[in-house]
Amino acid sequence: MTDASEPEHDSAADAEAPRGQRAPLPPASDAVRAEWGRRVEAEYRSAAITQHLTLWLIQMGASPDLIDDGLRIVKDELAHARLSHRVHARAGGGALPALRRETLGLRSSGDEPLEMSVARAGVEVFCLGETVAVPLFKVLREGCTVPVARRALDRILRDEVRHRDFGWTLLRYLLEQPCAPAVRQLVERELPAMFTRLRRSYMPPGGARRAAMSDDDRVWGLMPPARYGEILERAVERDYAPRFGEHGLDATTAWRAATASDRSAAPP
Repeated sequence: MTDASEPEHDSAADAEAPRGQRAPLPPASDAVRAEWGRRVEAEYRSAAITQHLTLWLIQMGASPDLIDDGLRIVKDELAHARLSHRVHARAGGGALPALRRETLGLRSSGDEPLEMSVARAGVEVFCLGETVAVPLFKVLREGCTVPVARRALDRILRDEVRHRDFGWTLLRYLLEQPCAPAVRQLVERELPAMFTRLRRSYMPPGGARRAAMSDDDRVWGLMPPARYGEILERAVERDYAPRFGEHGLDATTAWRAATASDRSAAPP
């Protein structure tokens, strides 16, 4: 595998080049700056959450391979945050607000085994979030031609595949431990609510009607809101259903329950 530092090195060289030698960039809209600013925050938060999850893995005496993978993902996410910040700056973005510290970690219930907290975070953050991130970033990358943004998306997409695999490896590991029956019950019970939260992130009200986007925004690595929902719907059939199905877990029924919940909560 290519050394993880190479894309950052290339981007840093670009950032340090004299301004007169930089190729002119397409105009960046407020939407471009807002989206890349959001990505900085999301990647940094992911680093903190993964660090916390890896601490739990250490505390429960999990597989050393899982612990090593978790620590590597933390470094990946910090690199993604730096690369995204570089894009944000090149797009003309200013200082970003400080993240609320209480959002930079995970919460556990004091009255349940740590394995349950690990399972909950692993499924929602990695099996769900990182799995759909792979096709999402693939589509974002396809239309991106601004070099600094393309380099960031190249690195992020490459890493997301490994992050996705970490989640499913962790779930398989938990289902091979004595805690397996409780983990299975937790996933069956909480998967519909996890899907509901995922839908609200990627399929907000009115998002399906927002299918247009300017070419100027597209080349900076953005895509219309409607595409997020389409990709998530496709991931249910192509990824979630078969991957959960390997463990006897019914993602399709959980997705339908989440869809029904969203529709019943929608204003008339």
